[in-house]
Amino acid sequence: MDNHSAVAADTTRTTVQRRLEALILENRFTIAVVFPFIGAVTLVASAEGLLPSPLAYNPLLILFGTMVMRSPLVVGLLPRIGWWALGCLGLLTAYTYAIEVVGVRTNWPYGAFEYTIQLGPMLFGEVPLALPLFFIPLVLNAYLLTLLVLDEWSDNHVIRLLSAITAVVAIDLVLDPAAVAIGFWEFVPAGGYYGVPVSNYVGWLISGTVAVVLVDLAFDRESLLERVRTCEFILDDLVSFVLLWGVINVLYGNWLAAGVSGLFCLGLFRTDRYDRDLVWRAVPSRLVGDESS
Repeated sequence: MDNHSAVAADTTRTTVQRRLEALILENRFTIAVVFPFIGAVTLVASAEGLLPSPLAYNPLLILFGTMVMRSPLVVGLLPRIGWWALGCLGLLTAYTYAIEVVGVRTNWPYGAFEYTIQLGPMLFGEVPLALPLFFIPLVLNAYLLTLLVLDEWSDNHVIRLLSAITAVVAIDLVLDPAAVAIGFWEFVPAGGYYGVPVSNYVGWLISGTVAVVLVDLAFDRESLLERVRTCEFILDDLVSFVLLWGVINVLYGNWLAAGVSGLFCLGLFRTDRYDRDLVWRAVPSRLVGDESS
């Protein structure tokens, strides 16, 4: 590729990036707040038999809603994703499928569990084909929030990795009880933590460690931290996660799990990720004009 072609490619990428960022910013409240609340309501209604069969646990709606809520994270990270990062994330994708297939077939490392509904097309008829869409963003969210909360302490390799791994496991302390409650999957026998066994968290400790190490290798930390600090919406997917699964845990009385989601709320508040712009952009432009006048 000659210099002219390289410059043209860079210009095109910059233009596309700006348009995507503008699209996210214009719809930020809808993506980060409206979608997870609608998701929580429809999933609980599906679990309680309140929706007709075409809508209950509709895999297309689940996948569409998940992709929309993931979009701020994807768009936020795009400027920092090069070939090296793609390679590391590709390895993480392969690992995600492998550990899940092993888990379903051998009951290791998570314990005996099975999917009770189809979350879209199933790989080998056993695990969701969209599994990386569900899992990898959770790891990225945990890692990015860790960088922001630790600030200068994130320079320490051991502290950074241990904190991010802890955050990944904490995310599952929120996710699995809610997912079991609405019937996404079940453990046999049921565990003591809202139906989830301790073995599941041993499994998440193992898979989370591998995932965090790969994410840490994928990006230049200083460049990534600069991007996270300056991109106001990059953690909106974590906002969606807290709202969606936190609301479900509250509705089913999973108070400890809801409390852990509250800790993520504190982290988001501390890092100014529940900022006024998230709500302010939902206000009609006419009212904004009236207020500014």
